[in-house]
Amino acid sequence: MLNYKHLHYFVSVAREGGVIRASERLHLAPQTLSGQILQFEERLGVALFNRSGRRMELTPAGRLALSYAEEIFQTGAELEDILRHGGEERFVTFRVGIADVVPKFIAYRLLAPVLQMPETVRLICQEDRLERLLAEMAIHRLDMVLADRPMPPTTDIKGYSHPLGESGVAFLATPALARKLKGPFPESLQAEPLLLPGKDSSLHGALPRWLDRQGIRMRIVGEFDDSALMKAFGEGGAGLFPVAIASLQDVVAHYQVEQVGATDEIRERFFLISPERRLTHPAARAVSEHAQAGLFAGAG
Repeated sequence: MLNYKHLHYFVSVAREGGVIRASERLHLAPQTLSGQILQFEERLGVALFNRSGRRMELTPAGRLALSYAEEIFQTGAELEDILRHGGEERFVTFRVGIADVVPKFIAYRLLAPVLQMPETVRLICQEDRLERLLAEMAIHRLDMVLADRPMPPTTDIKGYSHPLGESGVAFLATPALARKLKGPFPESLQAEPLLLPGKDSSLHGALPRWLDRQGIRMRIVGEFDDSALMKAFGEGGAGLFPVAIASLQDVVAHYQVEQVGATDEIRERFFLISPERRLTHPAARAVSEHAQAGLFAGAG
């Protein structure tokens, strides 16, 4: 059986980066704490740390152990809270991974129904690159992942892609930049500065290809993995930027920009990726049903 005292010591050393600082926090002698960590490693049969002088760095096994340990202690804290309140504040935990290229307003619109469910739901959102989120889902640390593309066909992770909807693309700019554009759309984009979503986004390749077909050459002045950062640069007047029509009204109101044109020839698609073919988590079903019921209606 797992020794939870040793697990607590391990987490403390991992967070502090060494035995000395952890021993001060735990009010233990460094020699005692070091011995406890060695006993823990011997019991598990793996090295959790690489020792470099006083510095202790986690091994791959140590990083995996830390992720599980933090979840164990979080669950323990939740249990204690529930018991202290007589079980009156029970909730369902729903852990969602959000690919960093998914627009924030789209993610909010997709997940908002979760907070309106009859059950009390604690929504935990984790943003990262799609590949890392799928790895987290594979070890059951995420219940689902939101992405702008289905699971890569080359991945060996078991999962299923559920289409949520798709949207045409609009081009936005500050009012000052929009006034400088000449001619009808899309010819008005010729030689203008463009802010391009990063290489993980489906728009990274689709948008330049569409411009080429129109015979238009824009000046790519920046590429952004984070969609919110791209919009912040757009708000500052650095260039035009694309958004899914489904989030157009939210983006225009929030960033004080305006639409200069739109096309249905470029499509942004959104997917719910789950470890199961049929959605069994009630919150995941709520996301899917809400999206299919009309979130993307009128989005082009």
